[in-house]
Amino acid sequence: MKNLIDLFAKCYGWLVCGASFLGSPLLLIIRLYWGWQMFVSGHAHLSDVPTMVERFQKWGVPFPTFNVYVSGYTESICGILLLLGLASRIITIPLIINFCVAYLTASRDTLLNIFKDPDSFVSDAAFLFLLASLIVFIFGPGVFSLDWVIGKIYAKKKLNG
Repeated sequence: MKNLIDLFAKCYGWLVCGASFLGSPLLLIIRLYWGWQMFVSGHAHLSDVPTMVERFQKWGVPFPTFNVYVSGYTESICGILLLLGLASRIITIPLIINFCVAYLTASRDTLLNIFKDPDSFVSDAAFLFLLASLIVFIFGPGVFSLDWVIGKIYAKKKLNG
């Protein structure tokens, strides 16, 4: 029995080690795909401001013109930075706020009925943007990022004096 437990522990250790190598590639995929999608979404906001202002008014967003620009620039600029993996954890904060506001305004009924209709909540356009932002905020951008490169350069300079 002890040999079986030892074998299981060894195999589990290999599984954990192997799966750990997938973290950075997964974070890269998330950053590239959702960073681009955020840029495209923000660019769409800024490309047709009058239409977006009408939508924001319909959703009850206060100061709709101002908020179209805030949302558009937030998604565009932060989307590009997310693609690059630059200032990743910092830029996810305004993104998280942006998509929470989207739920509170454009998708208010979906948010209020989260427990009655969870499928509607997770199928909302804001959900995957919010989820991607939360993942990068919590786990960082991974090794395939400018943040990682800058961190290594900084650590090396700090060690050298």
